[in-house]
Amino acid sequence: MASAGRYIPTEREQTFVGSIENPKYDRGIINGLKPFFEDKAPEDIKGFYAPDELSILLKLKGTDRDVESRMPVKMTRHFFELAQTSEPLKHIIKANPDETLNLAGSEDPGYQMDYAPVEGLLHKYEMGLMYVVSTCSAHCRFCYREELISQKDIERQDGTVAKKGLAKIKPITDYILAHNKIVAENGGRHPVTGREKLREMLLSGGDPMVLPNRKIGEWMAALAEAGIESIRLGTKEMSFHPKRFDDAFLAMIDNFHETYPEVGFRLMIHFNHPDEFLLKASDGSYQTNPNGSLKWHPDTLRAMQGLVERGWINIENQAPIIKGINDDADALRVMQRALYRVGVGNHYFFCGRDIVAYQAFNVPIETAWNILNESQKGLSGVETHARLSITHYRGKTEVSAVTGDPIPGLKGAENGVLIFKILRNALDAPRRGKVCIVGRNPDAIWFDDYEDRVLFDEAGLFDYARVEKKTIKVEDPLLEAVPA
Repeated sequence: MASAGRYIPTEREQTFVGSIENPKYDRGIINGLKPFFEDKAPEDIKGFYAPDELSILLKLKGTDRDVESRMPVKMTRHFFELAQTSEPLKHIIKANPDETLNLAGSEDPGYQMDYAPVEGLLHKYEMGLMYVVSTCSAHCRFCYREELISQKDIERQDGTVAKKGLAKIKPITDYILAHNKIVAENGGRHPVTGREKLREMLLSGGDPMVLPNRKIGEWMAALAEAGIESIRLGTKEMSFHPKRFDDAFLAMIDNFHETYPEVGFRLMIHFNHPDEFLLKASDGSYQTNPNGSLKWHPDTLRAMQGLVERGWINIENQAPIIKGINDDADALRVMQRALYRVGVGNHYFFCGRDIVAYQAFNVPIETAWNILNESQKGLSGVETHARLSITHYRGKTEVSAVTGDPIPGLKGAENGVLIFKILRNALDAPRRGKVCIVGRNPDAIWFDDYEDRVLFDEAGLFDYARVEKKTIKVEDPLLEAVPA
């Protein structure tokens, strides 16, 4: 819900934003399947889809199984060139008719909109997430935000149906200031939700790095002026078009740091596979440096070094484990090691989310745990920080352990158990650290595949009721009146 009036930046904001350079970037984007259907794609790209693949995709056009209706097709020249020597990378961006064989899934994964006090903002934890743009330079077929990218109508909790809207500066900053004022006046906790100060914001979408530098800078400055302590920016642009992280962008970030030195900046990047940034030899092996370490693509290395050398920037990688892309322990081991060597932390790996058509992409939960566990053998302690997470409606949940042997005397544990643990829990995190134990099901790709195997559930993963929510108004003295 937008608040009245126009956002008026401070003099400090205006000075900062006025210094920002706005170059144009030629990503060489190929949009949609139409250029391939009509034989109008660039000559060297025409063969990306074989004739029989195009024939099938064309037959599905306009039907319930239209792959572009589910998720738009898009790729950059840089990523196309990387994919020429990598089948996993082709799977990331190449449309496949199998995507629409089964369209089961949630139109609002994780019931995210239950925690949207202002259009374009999700406020679950002590941090908020903003949809600042609804597209990326290229589109991953398994995208967790397919409903936003595809501009699909979503049924809200109040029964209304509408597309997810994008964040706007004034409603967002009004909400931050009002929420944090109430928290400060009530001893550090919101009187209804129990939440602490809203201190961290994530610029997301879509990919914020498709926006001009000036627009990114406007968001960052406005959030800083509203009292946000740390800003995150989530992006896959390091993979799709690393030249975007150029001198103009770095100058903007430097000036931001000089203008707002007390505000932290975290870049959350998204590499699924090491082929997205490592160079390969003609035999398919990775090229090496004289000391045996693996060689990075020069454009990606230049972009990464420019960021890493600014020690006040934290850079973390996170990625889902997806069928046919990175369900490979060796690939994940190489990626974790190569990223950490240049100063990038390994944050999370995810099990697939219950998006529409998730069964085409998700790896069984226990398989994902075994792959990640196997991948971390042989890595050093600092390289193995990543955990395996799956997004339950209650919050981010870790797949903590999968046992290989039965547990004597415990009915339902004859084939071993899987242990879930809640990592991030909405509102005042009442269930953080709580666990759920289920009997194993090697074929399970979502929580409902364990419904008949629950052995212990203090986390409440299988006893879930959606939050009740009053109509939200920024002017409301309680703002987000959501019972815990």
